[in-house]
Amino acid sequence: MLFATEQIRRMRGGAQSHLMRCSDGHYYVVKFQNNPQHRRILVNELLGTRLAARLGLPTTPAAIIHVGEELIRLTPELCVELPRARIPCQAGLQFGSRYPGDPRRLALFDFLPDEQLRTVENLYQFAGMLVFDKWTCNTNGRQTLFFREEWSPQHTQGNGHEAGEDRGADYETVMIDQGFCFNAGEWSYPDAPLRGLYARNRVYEGVTGMESFRPWLDRLDRSITKQVIEEIRGEIPSEWYEDDFDAVSGLLEQLYRRRTQVPELLLAAKNTTRQPFPNWR
Repeated sequence: MLFATEQIRRMRGGAQSHLMRCSDGHYYVVKFQNNPQHRRILVNELLGTRLAARLGLPTTPAAIIHVGEELIRLTPELCVELPRARIPCQAGLQFGSRYPGDPRRLALFDFLPDEQLRTVENLYQFAGMLVFDKWTCNTNGRQTLFFREEWSPQHTQGNGHEAGEDRGADYETVMIDQGFCFNAGEWSYPDAPLRGLYARNRVYEGVTGMESFRPWLDRLDRSITKQVIEEIRGEIPSEWYEDDFDAVSGLLEQLYRRRTQVPELLLAAKNTTRQPFPNWR
């Protein structure tokens, strides 16, 4: 477990998360238990990020972060803004997603023009992201960030490069925001053909058929066992789901059974009028 030491700034988005420096020296985007979306969002974030990593998808490291009462008391910005009130963020255990670099130097983008989008080194992994989002019934559009290769955590440690240094490398993408997996706080699976798709079809130009999804479908079948799911559940603080063990057990049992439904869900997306896979014949 990590400890928050400093609030840097409020982040955009409905969960009203905060960028914070933590006790390991890294920066994390922290979502609080009393965020305006739902307390269960924290469960979704930790569970979803861990499972996506098991599928070999590009995620940022996730952590459980303790934010103390004193830090909240001394930092007026650590609050939740409601239509008619501002209330302090709740102290205790929160979810943190590591910021992929030093925020004073690192440029992150949530949109790239087509010319730059073609240079994204791991663009093919949008197909894997869709496998994940269909499996977990992500009721939001796929959220990603783009950055230069050298700025990723594995490239900025011990290679002598500054985080913001531009050496002409291609972009990379990283998958963020798993909060609306499992239908956000509802913990249900209302599947719909267009759910989970990224907003731009260009990222799916490499998809030529169901075989394009095969690497992630195979990992879903082989790597996501009941034991793996139980191990991840053991990491989740019980206050994030208000000690409702029956609810979280039901969520995970259905999630495990849904693995075999993903090909059917992908075909449903293919057959929509949007036609998200332009090269699937």
